[in-house]
Amino acid sequence: MIELEKQLLFLEKRLIYLNDIKGEIFGERLNTLQNWLAKLKEQLYTLSAKDVQKNINKISAQISLYEKEAEKKLTPLDYVRIVRHPFRISLKDILENVYDDYVELAGADECNIDPAVVAARATINRKVGHRIYTYQVMVIGHEKGHGEEFRNGGSAKPWGNAKALQFMKVAETEGIPIHSYIFTPGAFPIEDYPGAAQQIARNLYAMAGIRVPIIAFISEGGSGGAEAIGLADLRLMFSHGYYSVISPEGAAAIEGKLKEGKKASPELIRFCAEQLKITAKDNLQLGTIDRIIQEPPLGAKREDYDFFNRLKREVIKATDEVILSVKSLGTLRAYHYKKNGYKDTDNIYVRWQLDEKEIQRLIQKRRQKYRNMGTNFYVDLRSPLHRKVSNLKDKFLYAKTYICYDLLRRPRRRIQQFSEEIKAELLVIFNHLLSPLVKLRNKILPPKLSYLVSEELQEMEKVCLRGGYVSPRAKVDKTISCPNAERYGCYDIWIPDLYSEFCGICPNCGHHFPLEYQWYIHCLFDKNSVKEFNAEIASINPLNYKGFDEKLEEARQKTGRHSAIITFDAKILGIELIVAMLYSDFRGGTVGAAEGEKFVLACERAKRLRRPLLAYVHGTAGIRIQEGTIGVIQMPKCTVAVREYLEAGGLYIVVYDNNSYAGPVASFLGCAPYQFAIRSSKIGFAGPRVIRETTGEDIPPDYHSARNALRRGHIQGIWDRRDFRKNLYMALRTMGGKNLYYR
Repeated sequence: MIELEKQLLFLEKRLIYLNDIKGEIFGERLNTLQNWLAKLKEQLYTLSAKDVQKNINKISAQISLYEKEAEKKLTPLDYVRIVRHPFRISLKDILENVYDDYVELAGADECNIDPAVVAARATINRKVGHRIYTYQVMVIGHEKGHGEEFRNGGSAKPWGNAKALQFMKVAETEGIPIHSYIFTPGAFPIEDYPGAAQQIARNLYAMAGIRVPIIAFISEGGSGGAEAIGLADLRLMFSHGYYSVISPEGAAAIEGKLKEGKKASPELIRFCAEQLKITAKDNLQLGTIDRIIQEPPLGAKREDYDFFNRLKREVIKATDEVILSVKSLGTLRAYHYKKNGYKDTDNIYVRWQLDEKEIQRLIQKRRQKYRNMGTNFYVDLRSPLHRKVSNLKDKFLYAKTYICYDLLRRPRRRIQQFSEEIKAELLVIFNHLLSPLVKLRNKILPPKLSYLVSEELQEMEKVCLRGGYVSPRAKVDKTISCPNAERYGCYDIWIPDLYSEFCGICPNCGHHFPLEYQWYIHCLFDKNSVKEFNAEIASINPLNYKGFDEKLEEARQKTGRHSAIITFDAKILGIELIVAMLYSDFRGGTVGAAEGEKFVLACERAKRLRRPLLAYVHGTAGIRIQEGTIGVIQMPKCTVAVREYLEAGGLYIVVYDNNSYAGPVASFLGCAPYQFAIRSSKIGFAGPRVIRETTGEDIPPDYHSARNALRRGHIQGIWDRRDFRKNLYMALRTMGGKNLYYR
């Protein structure tokens, strides 16, 4: 009878789950089944075991029929319900049922650095013929738990992502593959050190160059929180999971322009879930994942042991696939695998270690994978002839740089360095021989102190903001009050003065009023040195998001531009640099496929021309939600480009201004070695409203201030707008390695 009671409890859970996910389509039919099951539980000890089993089989068959019916009618919002359900499989379930043994690292359960993130050293066995092979792997992922509040719903805090990175590096040292499991609604939006955005950026930067295979499995992928452990050689997704730029509720709040505390209607949430293209099939079609792992009807639950067996085979073959793609001696095995659809894992042995050449191929292939992502989701408005002419100009410029600086200047530099070393050695000899005479002279004529200032430093002192541009805001003939008037006693400022000679800065307290991006283009760089490139790469509506075409057209009419980023060549006192400027006038400075591609092209241009790269953030509201996961993948894509540029010896400087939030800060901006902020700017991962709604706590008004960002170590300095040109010139002259063209 105990076994029959277990079966009844299992049927009861199946009915609860079915009702929670898709109960609305069955109506009274589910009630009838529930009553039947309740009656059977009452009669458990009065009916014969045979009759009870017979009824159990009938109820089970009926539930299976309803599950198949519900499976056919699942909507995108239903997939969200599935991954959030407490019966859903978790990472701990996978560790216990897929891997043969594991040891959790950095604490266990609530005694953990961050219980939302689990890192485990695991073993997995495979049978090839009559022999069993054991592999060591590092498993890293989010743990939602089953009703365990201390897990924070799988929402990783900054130190949780730091822990994930720590053990990725351990896996790299030990030469074992990394299996990452993504079960998160998003990262926990707090700026406490090491900071939500900055730590995600560090993870992405490191993962771009990790020297072991990384395989990611997505169940619930919430925006930047998913990408913190999601930059992988192969990305697989569970068939009933979802992967999105934002939750449907979050998108509905933005679309409905809801005030804080107001909830979106179910219809609007359902609409957003459909428009965002969040399902596994959608993401496979968009190219943001590589393969789908099929689950049982209505998704895998912790009792679905057949699914765990299937997942184990998928884990093994995915790791095999990545390793065989770079193996020097793996062509026949890779061909056999590919021919059989990567199904035959029992008759092939693959060694999960790589030599140095294979590691280099692995990293190069990973970077190329992300470089190619999202390339079909923007348009180039140039004519074919215009493109050919531009390509020829670029090739000429690259050839000129190669000849001038690689072929000619490098040997001359080596001779110069050798000459300096010889002079230094000879100087020691001369000093030794002449030291008695020098001592005698010093006794007779005491030396005079003199201060030598290098020409370079003298040049820096001369740099100041260029004039010649007057902000349109200066044409308003009235006064404006400084936001700090009560605190510092600032007087009202006449607007024509504020936006002309004062550079938008309060003369009393130094508060920086926002200025349009054109002011920086005209006042920061040398006259006539700004030359834009790739201006014709334009944002489109890749998801056919309803109403977004009209919004894009409105942004084009407003700005006269085609995307939220401007890339151009410029000079500061003759030093040539590449600039990528995110500006807030176009859709809030949000990043999508076009913006990501333009940024990557700017990185590649800076690398080939051996010029410094400046990312000036006039303002960004994050990743563009209307492009869904196409926008999300710009985070790893652009970070990979930054890493390649820096590894080539470039100088990458980021300067934040106004409001800089979310995905860009958590990726290709936050990974810069040199980050600065214009005074009065705000920097962070999520805005005050999102933080309040997520954490349930109020934050101080200056939580995202540049001063606090400096205190947390997220930036390296705060610049006054009037000193921007001088400080940038000083940075260009004193920072960066010898591979820059002017070094």
